[in-house]
Amino acid sequence: MSKAGTMLRLARQLRGFPQNEAAECLRLPNTELSRIENGLKEPTAQLLETAAEIFSVPVEFFGQTDAIYGAPISVHAPMWRKKSNVSATELHRIVAELNVRVMHLRKLLEATDLDPVNKLPRFDADEYDNDAEKIAGLLRRFWQVPDGPIQDLTALVEEAGILVAHSDLGGSTVSGVRFSVPGMPHIIVLNRQQPADRMRFTLCHELGHVIMHGYPTPNMEEEADTFASCFLVPTEDVKPYFAERRVDLRLLAALKPEWKVSMGSLVFAAKRAGFLNETQAQYIWKQFNIQKIRLREPPELDFPVEEPRTLSDLVSLHINDMGYSVADLSKVLMMNETEVAKTYSIDLPGQEKGRASHLRIIQ
Repeated sequence: MSKAGTMLRLARQLRGFPQNEAAECLRLPNTELSRIENGLKEPTAQLLETAAEIFSVPVEFFGQTDAIYGAPISVHAPMWRKKSNVSATELHRIVAELNVRVMHLRKLLEATDLDPVNKLPRFDADEYDNDAEKIAGLLRRFWQVPDGPIQDLTALVEEAGILVAHSDLGGSTVSGVRFSVPGMPHIIVLNRQQPADRMRFTLCHELGHVIMHGYPTPNMEEEADTFASCFLVPTEDVKPYFAERRVDLRLLAALKPEWKVSMGSLVFAAKRAGFLNETQAQYIWKQFNIQKIRLREPPELDFPVEEPRTLSDLVSLHINDMGYSVADLSKVLMMNETEVAKTYSIDLPGQEKGRASHLRIIQ
C-alpha cells in the first residue's frame, strides 16, 4: 500500500482544510476521502492531480514516503489570552507544517553537515529537584554565557545545533512549538506575528523543554517558564539594575530594550531579586491593566526581531555553493517556487552574512 493517502491528508491539513470541505472541493463523498487518507483505498491519478491544484503542491508531493509524526508534547501557550484554546484544525495545520519542515530538512542535510559550535547538554529536571532556575544557571555556565543580558538568543541556540524558524503557524495564536524526531536536530518554530520580546521568551521556553524534559510531566510548562525567565534575566545579574531605584513602569520601560525581555518579565525578576513584595507586584500589575499594556506592551519599546540563520544558510549553500537554482531546489523539496521563496530567505552571492556559517558540504 502506497503512502499517497497519508500525504493527501498531510497536504489537506497543511492548507487548513477540514476533511468535509476538502471532500467537497475534490468532489468526493467524505467517507471515501476518509478511506483514502487511512490507506484503505488507493487514490486515482486524476484525484491526486486535482488535489495538487487545490492544495498548491506539486503532484510529486504525494509520492513521498517519509515517516509522518503526530503532535509534539508541548505547544507553547497562545499569544493572546482572550483565546485560550487552539482548534483541532489549527493544531493539525501546525503539525503538518512541522512534518513538511522535517521532510525538507532531511533532504537539505543529505549533502551537508551541521557542525554545532556548542554542545547541547541535558539537565533532566527530576535530577535537579525540578529547580529550573538552577538549571538555567548551569546552562549559562556550560555555554560560558557572559553575565547580564543575552544579546542574540537565537544565535546562541542555533550554535548548539537547534534549528529555529519563523512562521505564521497557520494564522493560529500559538506562540511557538518544538518538534523533535529521531535522527534529526530539534526544530523550534516561532510565530512571527508576536513582538521580539515574546519571541525570545518563547524560544527560551522551548529550549528549556529540550534541556530539561525528555518526557511529559505535570509541571513541565511552569518549569519551562521559570527556566526562560531565569536564563534571560538571572536573578543575581539583574540586582544592580534595581538597587536603590524605585521599581515602577518608567524603570521597567527603560530596562526592557537593555535586557531584551518584556516589562512583565522584569516584574518577575524584580520580585525574585527581592525588590518587590507581593503587594508591590500586584500594584504594578494593576498599573499594567490601567495602561492597557498587560497583553501588548508599548510598540515604541519594541526592539528588532532576531533572525535565525541555519535554515537559510542550508538553502544558500545549495544555491550558491552547489549550483542549485530555485527551480531545482523546489523540485527537491517538492514545493512550488513561490512557497520556497516565502518559506526560506536565500542569501544571494555577495550578500553579507550576519555571522559565520557552521555548515559544510559532505564530500
